[in-house]
Amino acid sequence: MFSILVLHGPNLNLLGKREPGVYGSVPLEAINSLLENEAKAVGAIVSIFQSNHEGALVDAIHAAADRHQGLVINAGAYTHTSVAIRDAIAAVNLPTVEVHLSNIYRREEFRHHSYIAPVAIGQISGFGSDSYILGLQALVRHLKKSAR
Repeated sequence: MFSILVLHGPNLNLLGKREPGVYGSVPLEAINSLLENEAKAVGAIVSIFQSNHEGALVDAIHAAADRHQGLVINAGAYTHTSVAIRDAIAAVNLPTVEVHLSNIYRREEFRHHSYIAPVAIGQISGFGSDSYILGLQALVRHLKKSAR
């Protein structure tokens, strides 16, 4: 059974209330429940962490190296600004899937660049809360293929 760390970045604790036209109306707690159920269905377990603080996310990534086999991350706005999160992912060398609720390429120009994408095995955006489920499924499939 694979252990996956799911990280939610800044402002994602406000899902369901924050700009529902962009981010949807599903609260973070419901997304976490969906992730836990999907993890069971695909033979994995998830540990879930949300922080509005860059350093806390970096610390969680560092700690993941000894505890988890993969990472699903929605770094929120840090996607477009944080070299520190990018470097942490590169340092631990865990297979990582970047996810976004909205299609970042249909939004403001500054959101089109991701510091995380070059160190991730893939990126999923634009499917609302399903982006997390698709990301988890893709990561577990990748891990199963790599284990063969």
